[in-house]
Amino acid sequence: MNNVSKTKPACLSSDLTALSGIGEKTAGLFAKCGINQIRDLIETLPRSYDRYEDVVPISQLRAGEKQTVTGTICAPIRSGRNRKLAVTSTVISDLSGKVNVCWFRQPYLRKTLHSGQALILRGVCSLGNRGLTITQPEIFRSADQYNLKLHTMQPQYRRTAGLSNQAYIKAVRQALTYADSLEDPLEGSILSKYGLIHIREAYHDIHFPETDDQYRQGRARLCFDEFLSFILRLRYFSSSSQESLCASPLRPGALTEKLLSSLPYSLTEGQSHALKEILNDMSRAEAMSRLVQGDVGCGKTIIAILSLLTAVDSGYQGALMAPTQVLALQHYKTLTELFEKYQIGCRVDLLTGQTSAAEKKIIYQHMKDGRPQIFVGTQTLIQKSADFSNLALVVTDEQHRFGVRQRTALAEKGNDGKSPHVLVMSATPIPRTLGIILYGDLSITTIHDMPSGRLPVKNAVMNSSERGKVLNFIKKKIEEGRQAYCICPLVEESEAVAGQAVTAYIDALRSALGSAIRVEMLHGRMNGEEKDRILSDFAAGQIDVLVSTTVIEVGINVPNATVMLIENADRFGLAQLHQLRGRIRRGNDQPYCIFLTGREDARVKERLDVIGTCNDGFEIAQQDLKLRGPGDLFGLTQSGFLSFEIGDIYQDHEILMKASQAADEILERDPLLQDPNNGLLRELIMRGGHSSLAETERTL
Repeated sequence: MNNVSKTKPACLSSDLTALSGIGEKTAGLFAKCGINQIRDLIETLPRSYDRYEDVVPISQLRAGEKQTVTGTICAPIRSGRNRKLAVTSTVISDLSGKVNVCWFRQPYLRKTLHSGQALILRGVCSLGNRGLTITQPEIFRSADQYNLKLHTMQPQYRRTAGLSNQAYIKAVRQALTYADSLEDPLEGSILSKYGLIHIREAYHDIHFPETDDQYRQGRARLCFDEFLSFILRLRYFSSSSQESLCASPLRPGALTEKLLSSLPYSLTEGQSHALKEILNDMSRAEAMSRLVQGDVGCGKTIIAILSLLTAVDSGYQGALMAPTQVLALQHYKTLTELFEKYQIGCRVDLLTGQTSAAEKKIIYQHMKDGRPQIFVGTQTLIQKSADFSNLALVVTDEQHRFGVRQRTALAEKGNDGKSPHVLVMSATPIPRTLGIILYGDLSITTIHDMPSGRLPVKNAVMNSSERGKVLNFIKKKIEEGRQAYCICPLVEESEAVAGQAVTAYIDALRSALGSAIRVEMLHGRMNGEEKDRILSDFAAGQIDVLVSTTVIEVGINVPNATVMLIENADRFGLAQLHQLRGRIRRGNDQPYCIFLTGREDARVKERLDVIGTCNDGFEIAQQDLKLRGPGDLFGLTQSGFLSFEIGDIYQDHEILMKASQAADEILERDPLLQDPNNGLLRELIMRGGHSSLAETERTL
């Protein structure tokens, strides 16, 4: 069957089986990655690049990074087993020091390697009980052999078990031979004005760049398209909803006043200003669309609760939508405990994907009966079965985690032709210039101050050689009854080698801290149920140290966690470091954040000095605009905020500004994108962007 299909001319919409070497089985593996057609292969971008850099002395090796060393085997070649895997190990040395080396599932190396042999090895270093180990390194037996790859960039793709990166590369190379038939959604005048290359050239340059400049121009074009698509969609949905701006006026009453007077603290100046603007907006007969942004811990949640009670006081329903079940449950507990403590007579329902069918039936009935109350949930709140009959206020938390259409879908659940008021909360520190573009359909309120009693974080930027001192400090704090986070970017790697590196890191951490301290791991590849279990255990104090990736950056509220260690801090954006640090600023105890780095160059020091001396998220975000540069283009981690697939609002702020300007020009000429010349552009924004760039519709 496959042979027959491959005799027909292939095109962009052809199944992958039209490509040489891809049968039904391999096509099925690609399908697991969401790739079914030749076009999908072209539009699904590399997640990173493997760059072959200059050789470094063994003494300069850093945990978690892929580096190349040259040395001589100075120990016997040993074979053994580790977790059912065959392991071959030895030690190599140069004039600066020694390092352990191990390979998995390569027992034949014992016969091909010998003491005294000179080698060039390239691999990821991990920190284990025996010190640094290069795990699963590539072997080059001569300098000439390594020089053939020196300074080249090899694309690395997200893939599934059974699908090697090399097979992926081969398939993409074939797919790109059909890229000549790709039409560009942007007019030539736009390309010329903003210095953009054609979309065909961009895909070639992003998949297989021969130079850094090629990579940059390919990335810049796709980044421009991603931002343009986002902005056009934002403005399109905003303009298309202008007809439904009629809303129910809401005013605070007995419940709102009772909670406000019962609170054991006074609102800060920033909170009072935010509440005043919200109440003023909601008192009108046109729908509010307002963003409240402020640092973690500034008190946005109580403002949202008072706003929701205002809806209930006015005889209506309110809804609070969070991006994850953990955060939704957290909000639900906050509301119910607060209302019970101060005897606020308001019913609260929780609706998530894990709500039982019987409970959902009851909650759906509550939505339909129209009684004034508050509903808290995840995206289940925007499903068709969630049929509100009296919804007047929608609050979405961590707005950057939702797409424009998702927020709009909940806002469309008003009744009698009236749109609910919309309040958006975000702890993402975004400079106002960018906020106006990214939240173009929202009025923006910023809370700059913090509630009294919140202590500023004590920061320390330290070299990774001081890790032992840091771990002793963490151990001391845990013995005092506190908990700690350890942020470890290497967990994000998907290769089996990195999995072994993470295991080695956890083992070394447990060994250093002692068996009495409970250490667990959390990362993005875990399913939702696993994440919820780990986070619930951590919140309950059943875990002392949580080793995690950036999945904890949003919404995790554990006041007893007062220490954070961030490994390889130089690999994160400043704004993301600040967002991560916010997790330990949830209570009134002194928080500590330690930034570890193995790099000592001036640029790294300048960036980390900013985060080490400043606790103001908006100042840090502004500095991030200034300090991001070309060196960050190949990093594993971008800003983490408004998580675009390829663009970074800090690093690429100039491209974002240009995309905003282009969007204005396009919509001025063709507000509804009905011109045939804009047909491909309209298609692009309606599906959210190029295949893998569709972040505005992405969900967690």
